[in-house]
Amino acid sequence: MGQVELESDIIPLSEFRANTAKFLNQIEETKRPLILTQHGKSTAVLLDVASYQTLIEKIELLQEIQVGERQIKEGKLLTHEQVKQELLERFQK
Repeated sequence: MGQVELESDIIPLSEFRANTAKFLNQIEETKRPLILTQHGKSTAVLLDVASYQTLIEKIELLQEIQVGERQIKEGKLLTHEQVKQELLERFQK
């Protein structure tokens, strides 16, 4: 996802409505988000599907890292030997 260009990537909702296809093409070509405004205030962000999917995957990964860090702090972890033993038992069946 590219960085927002203030002059071309922030537009009023009315302009988006009037030129929807043009702006959807812009998002697809530039891979930059489009920020829609209403009454002079930011109200929505449009992303291409690939950028949205990448963003969701990154969020999910960060959430998993947070869970892991919390488990480490709580002492909920396994030693290398414990993991090795579990894997050997699982794959020797």
